[in-house]
Amino acid sequence: MKPPARTGVAIVGGGPAGLLLALILHRAGIESVVIERRSRDYVLSRIRAGVLEQGTVDMLRAAGVGGRLGREGLVHDGFDIAWRGETLHIDLRGLTGGKTVTVYGQTEVTHDLYDALDEAGVPVLHEAEDVALHDLTTDAPFLSYRFEGEARRLDCDYVAGCDGFHGIARQSIPEDVLKVFERVYPFGWLGILSRTPPIQEELVYANHERGFALCSLRNPMLSRYYVQCPLDDRVEDWSDARFWDELTRRLPARLTGTLVTGASIEKSIAPLRSFVAEPMQYGRLFLAGDAAHIVPPTGAKGLNLAASDVHYLSEALIAVYRDKDDGPLDRYSETALHRVWKAERFSWWMTSMLHRFPDTGPFGQRIQEAEFDYLAGSKAAQTSLAENYVGLPY
Repeated sequence: MKPPARTGVAIVGGGPAGLLLALILHRAGIESVVIERRSRDYVLSRIRAGVLEQGTVDMLRAAGVGGRLGREGLVHDGFDIAWRGETLHIDLRGLTGGKTVTVYGQTEVTHDLYDALDEAGVPVLHEAEDVALHDLTTDAPFLSYRFEGEARRLDCDYVAGCDGFHGIARQSIPEDVLKVFERVYPFGWLGILSRTPPIQEELVYANHERGFALCSLRNPMLSRYYVQCPLDDRVEDWSDARFWDELTRRLPARLTGTLVTGASIEKSIAPLRSFVAEPMQYGRLFLAGDAAHIVPPTGAKGLNLAASDVHYLSEALIAVYRDKDDGPLDRYSETALHRVWKAERFSWWMTSMLHRFPDTGPFGQRIQEAEFDYLAGSKAAQTSLAENYVGLPY
């Protein structure tokens, strides 16, 4: 396929945010081109979150990619928090008036979006090199890049930066314009993927004196488990046997009997950070997803927050092309950040409550215990947790 020389919206980044934006715009009759520096196989090999808010599920269905999600996605009505050898059940459906979350891996979401874009004929250019953004503050921005060994140029009306934390989009905003807010946490998550049945049908978040643990899943025969670990640990330090032993220590006795262990098929250590860049727009460049913000994975807000950005950005772009109304696009950053900061707060709160912090001392530990005791005894507190977990309204 010969790359187009012009399009309406140039989308930098071929992850779920960029692909979903391209599909929604296509359904609205707006042309776009997706530029991705990695291969399709690489994008599809990335292991990421698998808990979708109701709003994200609704967006995917509205975009026409809800078929396999509806057949294979696992609807969860709640989850457990393990503490002091016991578990507290958070009834998401009951506390939120019927709202739920759906377990469906990010890789599967990406597969579905690729298939839909292929069918629609929307260009997705992989392995594009040396991507640069130009003239962003004019009415004629463009991208330069190399594709299949040749220098290329893509003229456009707008640029959507969906290329992640390390991408070029945010770096294209001048330093004197961009404000960055960040907290780096003093630990990481060691995660493994195993072809074993999950410990139970719903997720388990665990706080233990040895550190945090999470029992999650991708499907009935693919489990995802995590344990909190020091930042200087290496994957090579953790054999499968050591991981299973540590996970077992951090779980209540009623759960360890149902834990099925097995060989890991993927193992990695992820650092945790909270990060927000403001503003999320500069001239005709608009940031979405990890390009603008990062949340710790506690509470599974990363992909869902990217989806809410795409909701606001797609609505704003449709208003421009369909109604000649620039107002929503001018307010995009303000609108998106209003929800971003609420999700950042929730992810920080869950992380603070469930992890062991090496520098807070006995006082911090007592505060953490009081927080859990309050949660366990207060329906109002549980409702607040549930409302944030299933996703705040757009």
